[in-house]
Amino acid sequence: MIREPVSSVVDIDQGGMSGNTGRYEKRLSALDGLYEDKAAFDALLSSTRDPVVYDVEDFKPGAHPGDLIYGVTRMNPGRVGSEYFMTRGHIHAKADRPEIYYGQKGLGLMQLESPDGETRIVEIAPLTICYVPPFWIHRSINVGSEDLVMVFAYPSDSGQDYGIIETSNGMRHRIVATAAGGWEMVDNKAYLPRTPATVSALMKAYT
Repeated sequence: MIREPVSSVVDIDQGGMSGNTGRYEKRLSALDGLYEDKAAFDALLSSTRDPVVYDVEDFKPGAHPGDLIYGVTRMNPGRVGSEYFMTRGHIHAKADRPEIYYGQKGLGLMQLESPDGETRIVEIAPLTICYVPPFWIHRSINVGSEDLVMVFAYPSDSGQDYGIIETSNGMRHRIVATAAGGWEMVDNKAYLPRTPATVSALMKAYT
């Protein structure tokens, strides 16, 4: 059966869109263990009402190969210690699937990591398109003073795998604020590199 065309209008101020089939949000409490400074995390959580760090509205036509899921991510500005608010991050369950992000509002970063630990950073501002190639782990970070709003699209059979980050104790680098008001990349002291066998198995499954 041929599907009917649809359209969605992006609400930049609210960080959502019309015609969405789903919505979810991540509050600070759900991101326990993501940040290095546990004391700062606990202090922020106890002094606030468990704020929303980011929310997502999306349109999912199904899981049919060859189709697309699209949506809008909105991230609040904020920090836990010196680290900015960020998403959990993931690689696609079908790791050879790419993704597109299109900046609408605010200033953010896309932090990308290859299976063998290479890091890339793409700055995202309004009207910036970020292409996340196959096999790259990725997470969004709000380094600005206002909401970060992005449109995204990815193949509908991609899926998400969050475990690849968790088993490595996070991504190889952390993004932290500098005294001058900018950001810098520092080593994640707890990072556990993936073994060559793990990397080979991941890549071989899609070659």
